[in-house]
Amino acid sequence: MNSIEVILFIVAVVGVVGLGIWKSRDEVHAEEAGASGYFLAGRGLTWWLVGFSLIAANISTEQFVGMSGSAANWLGMAIASYEWMAAVTLVFVAFWFLPRFLKAGLYTIPEFLEYRFDGVARLAMAIPAIVTLVFVTTSSVIFSGAKFVSEYYNNVPILNNLTAMCWLIAAVAAIYVFVGGLKACAWTDLIWGAALVLGGAVVMYFAFQTLAEKPAEELILTKVENSDATAADLEGAGAWERLMLLNDGKNGEAVARNGDNLAGGKMHMVRPKEDSDIPWTALLVGLWIPNFFYWGLNQYIVQRTLGSKSLAEGQKGIVFAAFLKLIIPFVVVIPGILAFNLFSGDLRQSAVKPNATALAGAGLVEDATALAGTVSNETLREDIMKGVNLAADGADDKTALTANAEFVQYNGELADKILARNATLAGSGDEIDATLASLAEELEAQPGDPGVVASAINQFADEAVTAGSPGGGELKGHDYDAAFPVLVRNLIKDYWWISWFVLAALCGAVISSLASMLNSASTIATMDLYSKFTGVTDSTRLVSVGRIFVVIFVLLAALVAPKLNNFTSIFAYIQEFQGFISPGILAVFIFGFFSHRTPRWFGVVGILTNVVAYAAFKWLLGPWIVENGWWYSDSIAFLDRMALCFFIVVLLGIIITLAKPLPKPVDLPVNDQIALETSPIAKVVGIGVIVLTVVLYAVFW
Repeated sequence: MNSIEVILFIVAVVGVVGLGIWKSRDEVHAEEAGASGYFLAGRGLTWWLVGFSLIAANISTEQFVGMSGSAANWLGMAIASYEWMAAVTLVFVAFWFLPRFLKAGLYTIPEFLEYRFDGVARLAMAIPAIVTLVFVTTSSVIFSGAKFVSEYYNNVPILNNLTAMCWLIAAVAAIYVFVGGLKACAWTDLIWGAALVLGGAVVMYFAFQTLAEKPAEELILTKVENSDATAADLEGAGAWERLMLLNDGKNGEAVARNGDNLAGGKMHMVRPKEDSDIPWTALLVGLWIPNFFYWGLNQYIVQRTLGSKSLAEGQKGIVFAAFLKLIIPFVVVIPGILAFNLFSGDLRQSAVKPNATALAGAGLVEDATALAGTVSNETLREDIMKGVNLAADGADDKTALTANAEFVQYNGELADKILARNATLAGSGDEIDATLASLAEELEAQPGDPGVVASAINQFADEAVTAGSPGGGELKGHDYDAAFPVLVRNLIKDYWWISWFVLAALCGAVISSLASMLNSASTIATMDLYSKFTGVTDSTRLVSVGRIFVVIFVLLAALVAPKLNNFTSIFAYIQEFQGFISPGILAVFIFGFFSHRTPRWFGVVGILTNVVAYAAFKWLLGPWIVENGWWYSDSIAFLDRMALCFFIVVLLGIIITLAKPLPKPVDLPVNDQIALETSPIAKVVGIGVIVLTVVLYAVFW
């Protein structure tokens, strides 16, 4: 490591964190501030603090690792819908959600449910919210931050160890939020938010510069299958034109690459309705649900808007954040696509470590060792072998492994071995024999087809697990979650005068997001659980309890984080988990806002109905519908499952409201300590953001 880079990096991180703690000292230590000072920054945040804090809390290595990785894989620009639809969502949150929350003087979002419905509904949201914050969002940000550091310094001992980095990042973030509370988060977010956008732009600039200079013969190997581009086309093309030639396939023509549907290539927002992640049908309803839940009802995001000094300041801050969201795909998604074009070989190398560990854990130590031997970097190879030896000590030769088509493409003989092994582990029986015969016919019709072989491997793995075998990790051809770290490592590592800034911005993103999540989880646990059940209202005691919860939650999240390396996509993991709670809670809040006669008991009924419905569509009812040919694809995408569950809860709410309406509307509390006048400037800018979003969709549709 360059010593100057390290010194500048440490000074930047420590300096910004120190600034946040210093700026928060009045709110945290003043007796009159109390719990409001620690949890809500004394309700004194200005619009620019709110806006940058929203972006910094949201944009973390979760995006730079997970979203960028999904773009590098095969979703491409389609994944940008999470950002551009969020811009429109934020405008609605500013004028529909925030006025109601500030008027009620809330500390937490679940608190609203008790005022409008009942205490049980408050608990039904608070407990899953804590579980989600700790075990899903916090753990995933710790993992993705550690993933970035370990990939960037992949030949530096300790720093290239994923588990060690998870614990180090968790410890730093916990200390930061423990001391400073939300005010510290907001001030550091002001700097990190701006640095993130600027740092991402720097990486994108270097990526396009490298794309323009790279030999056409190498680049053409990374084009999407349904592209007509040739090496000759690339020769005289500029950087942007090269990006489009390599990734912009024939629009509307569905062509498979190793089992993945690439209709339209990677430069289009619209995906086929059969797509498993973001079908175009999800853009109609399904994708709006997690967006409205995340930006309007998610405690760790909304908490900084609850700390606004007035409604007008909060609205201006939210609309400012909405504008910044339009920029994010250009510094996250497009660099992810470029990472595959420029360094697909490095992404293959990054997949060796988890693949070798999975093979060794399944008793295939010899194959794991051979795979580790394909890594050219000696330090990294030695680190992989340590993992192989550790996994070999607890190996179970009954473990069934899964694989994706790219792994099969690059490791044909090993894939055949795993297929035979899984078939043996699955045992025998009429159904299994029939499946084996059917797969044999497919393989005979399409010999060596990676998609068919991968499907066979995974089908028999499922059968083997059903028969009692333990399930192992998925073997992957590329580690797409390594896309952004690989890009940064290859492009700017030698430029210390730039690399320290980018590293500090990304580190700050992790710290700020973790601090926000831990602060929010402790706020819910303190105000919605501890204070409610104990009756304690003393501010000093509540702040102390909140800090204890910070320590407990960060320890739990750090234990879970390293295990997320076994997931195919960290971004998909986060979104899938949200499906169990977000549609139901969003539907309940809509009734709470706009239906004044809906019975109080609908709050908990709506939330629990969604949990049951989503589980049914995922594991029971959904597969049955698909098997009977009542769905348009071979699976129900999780965003479509969200839409179905949302409509079920809404329909249930309508029926209950018509059958058992309240005799009189519920009176909600009113906070007369905050100005509630709407900002006319925010309205104008909000309309402009919506228009710009429509233009971007038109360009990339």
